[in-house]
Amino acid sequence: MTHDRSTVEAVVQHYFDALYEGDAEKLGEIFHPSADLRWVEKGELKVLTVPDWMGWVRKRPSAKAEGKPREDFVVTIDRSDDSTAFIKVRCQLPPRYFTDYLVAMKLKDGWQIVSKSYRYDLRE
Repeated sequence: MTHDRSTVEAVVQHYFDALYEGDAEKLGEIFHPSADLRWVEKGELKVLTVPDWMGWVRKRPSAKAEGKPREDFVVTIDRSDDSTAFIKVRCQLPPRYFTDYLVAMKLKDGWQIVSKSYRYDLRE
């Protein structure tokens, strides 16, 4: 199955769907293989490669499978030109509520996420 990755918005919707479904292969379709994830934990920068993240995604139960509520939305999309976008989104995998900062670039095969930095809150 091919997915339309012709617009930034399509990539973001694909991202939301893949996260909620816990679908590592679907995430792999929109993340560049060299991308990484970055966050701060106890004052230290943590970095995770996309392949390692895919392993985590495969092992954990999805929010969809657990019947958890879905709420995800785009806060802003800032496009500096026809091939570069900065995207701020909010999504949840309860009890974690995320703010993600995605950098997407339009490559020869369409838009891909090349970087993800995030933060989250834990809620009961």
